[in-house]
Amino acid sequence: MSGPRLDHHTALENPRAIVLLLHGGQQQSTDPVENKHASWWRMALMARSLRGFAKRHDIALSLLQYGQRGWNSETQPAPVVDAMWALDQLSGSHDVPVLLVGHSMGGRTACRVADHPAVVGVVGLAPWLPPGEPNRSTARRHLRILHGTADRWTSAAASRDYVERSRSIATSATWTSLPGAGHFMFRRSSAWRRFVEDSLTDILDTATSHEGAPNKGLA
Repeated sequence: MSGPRLDHHTALENPRAIVLLLHGGQQQSTDPVENKHASWWRMALMARSLRGFAKRHDIALSLLQYGQRGWNSETQPAPVVDAMWALDQLSGSHDVPVLLVGHSMGGRTACRVADHPAVVGVVGLAPWLPPGEPNRSTARRHLRILHGTADRWTSAAASRDYVERSRSIATSATWTSLPGAGHFMFRRSSAWRRFVEDSLTDILDTATSHEGAPNKGLA
């Protein structure tokens, strides 16, 4: 069985920050992720569209490919294990803030690993956040969620509830609807990208407004 893989879309010697992209998947599947899978290449396209933005803002941009396609377990979800590995790899190379961008299952994964010491914020795109999803990991982090009104795969109502439950513990938490957009980010693709860019800029400007460790001043 293949393990996780990190693809680096911008290679910077001294980045201002790191952005890790997390793709979607399935509820149950131990099949390995391949480049041909839509859940992966959907975020690969997003990574490519963000390269110019990342270079202008001195951001090291990476995309994680999970070892398995599925979530598979509530006690030790496969993509969560892989994302923690990626965060340790990336934060070990550069002592800068890390921001997570996740679509669908990747949004759920991003929220689960948001309590990693290097992470300052999460941008969720049509995230799969079931009712009652644990949210303590968003404490003292920034949370931005965008969900299409025509999504039939993941629940916009559930992701909005997640944000509402997180407001009292997160540094900031916002939920935004995208009228007419479905789950796969094909319709209004530029709006999805602009939301990511605006959210990253907003979170990063706030997180780096204080000197010291990435999470300093995020109480």
